[in-house]
Formats: sequence, C-alpha cells, structure tokens
Amino acid sequence: MGASSIGHWVVVLFVLGLFQVIYIIPLWRIVSKAGYSGAWSLLSFVPLVNIVMLWVFAFSAWPRERA
Repeated sequence: MGASSIGHWVVVLFVLGLFQVIYIIPLWRIVSKAGYSGAWSLLSFVPLVNIVMLWVFAFSAWPRERA
C-alpha cells in the first residue's frame, strides 16, 4: 500500500539520481586526469562493462604516461 505510492517512487528516484551525481563527478575527474575522455566514466553504469572498464584502465598504459 505505502510502498507503491507516488511519493515513495519520487523519493527513490531522487536518491538514485543523487547517488549517480555523487558517484559520476569524481569518477569523471579521475578518468580525465588519467588522460582519457571523461565520458568513459558513464560506462560505469553499465553492468559487466564497468568491471571490464576497470580492468582495462588498471592494466593499460594511460595516455598521460605515454606522453
């Protein structure tokens, strides 16, 4: 009854959106400082792709290291 009310879903969507903003801003800056485009950080929201992305970033030569 209360869990399916419109107010509940508004709060849930607000909290999820807030979490994504809090999460994506530092990740965007980290990826940018590594020498990649900050847009790569958006892949962190795609399941399984985020794990592959983490491994690629961890073990590849970063563009900033090549210069």
